[in-house]
Amino acid sequence: MTYPTWLDPAWQEWLPALWASLLALLIADLVYRFGKRVYLRATRKVPVAASVGYAIRAPARLALLLLAINFVWHPISADARWVATLQHGIGLCLMATLTWLLARAVHGAARGVMDAHPVTVADNLVARRIRTQTLVLSRVLQGLVVLIGVSLMLMTFPAVRQVGTSLLASAGVVGLVAGFAARPVLSNLIAGLQIGISQPIRIDDVVIVENEWGVIEEITGTYVVVRIWDQRRLVVPLQYWIEKPFQNWTRSTSELIGTVFLWVDYRMPLAPLREALQRACEGSEHWDKRLALLQVTEAGERAMQLRCLVTAASAGAAWDLRCEVREQLVDFMQREYPQFLPRQRADVALEDQPAGRDASAASVPPVRPG
Repeated sequence: MTYPTWLDPAWQEWLPALWASLLALLIADLVYRFGKRVYLRATRKVPVAASVGYAIRAPARLALLLLAINFVWHPISADARWVATLQHGIGLCLMATLTWLLARAVHGAARGVMDAHPVTVADNLVARRIRTQTLVLSRVLQGLVVLIGVSLMLMTFPAVRQVGTSLLASAGVVGLVAGFAARPVLSNLIAGLQIGISQPIRIDDVVIVENEWGVIEEITGTYVVVRIWDQRRLVVPLQYWIEKPFQNWTRSTSELIGTVFLWVDYRMPLAPLREALQRACEGSEHWDKRLALLQVTEAGERAMQLRCLVTAASAGAAWDLRCEVREQLVDFMQREYPQFLPRQRADVALEDQPAGRDASAASVPPVRPG
C-alpha cells in the first residue's frame, strides 16, 4: 500500500496497525452486541444467570474492546518507547476491566439470588437466611477480587517488584507490624465470614442491641446498620455481634409472646378481666390465636400486678397487639370497675384529744352566746 510523500515515514510504519485497531474494535463491538442478545435470550428462564448478564454489560463490552486492541498491538516490536508504554497501559486497563468484570459478576449473582428469595412474604425466615449469607459472602468476594486485581496491576511495575523483594528480607518485622495494623480489618473480615456462615443475625431480624429495639437493615463488610423504631440508625461494627451478647427476637421464628402489665386493687374480680382480654384479642387483626392468658404475677402492699400474655406472628404485630390490649383493658376498667383501680389509702388519726370526750365533740368549737 502506497502513502502520500508528505506523510512522515514513522507514521507510514504505524498506519497499518492503526487501521487494524479500528477494524478490531469494530469486530469486537459486533461480537459484543451479538453475544449479548444470545446470552440474554438463553438465560431468560435462569434468573441468576440473567442478573449476572445485566450486571456485566458495561465491563464486558470494554473488556472485548481492550482485548481486540491488545491482540493488535501485542505482537508489534516495541522499538519505540511510546509503543512499550502503550502496550503497558493497555495491559493495565485490561486487568482493571477484568477486575471490574469479576466484581460485577459476583454482585449480579448475589442480586439474582436475593431477588429469587424476597422477604416480603409472611414466612420469610429461609429468605432472610439466604439473603444474609449471599450479601455477606458477595461483599467478601468482591473485596478479594479487587485486592487481587490491584495487586496484579502493581506487580507490573518493576519498582513495586523491587520493593516487594526488599520487604521479603525483613518479613518477620513487617509481618508483625502489618498484623497489628490490619487487626481491625482482619477481625471484621473474619467476623463477616462467621456471620455469613453461622448467622447470629440476618437481614430484617428484630434485635435489641445497646438497649435499642430495631431491625437489621443492612450488613456491609465492616458494620451492620440497625433501623431503630423511631427511624434512627444504629451503626454497629461486625465484631460486636461475635463478641458481645444481644437479643434476637426472630432467631428461629418470627412469632413472639407479648406482655401487658396492669396494677389493680385487690377487690377487682379477675373473671371479667379475662373475658375482656379475650374479646380484645379476638377483635384485633394482629392476634394469631395461639395464646391469650391473664395471671397474677405479684401481690404488693397496696395493689396486685396482672400480666397478660398475648401472641402475634411478628414483632411489629406483637407491639401493636400489646398497645391495643392495654388500651382496651384500661378502658374496660374505667367504664365497669372504676372503684377497683389502684388507690392510695391513708388513715387519719386526731391527736391531743381531751380525755372523756369523743372525737366529734373535740373537733367542734364551743358556741358562745351573742
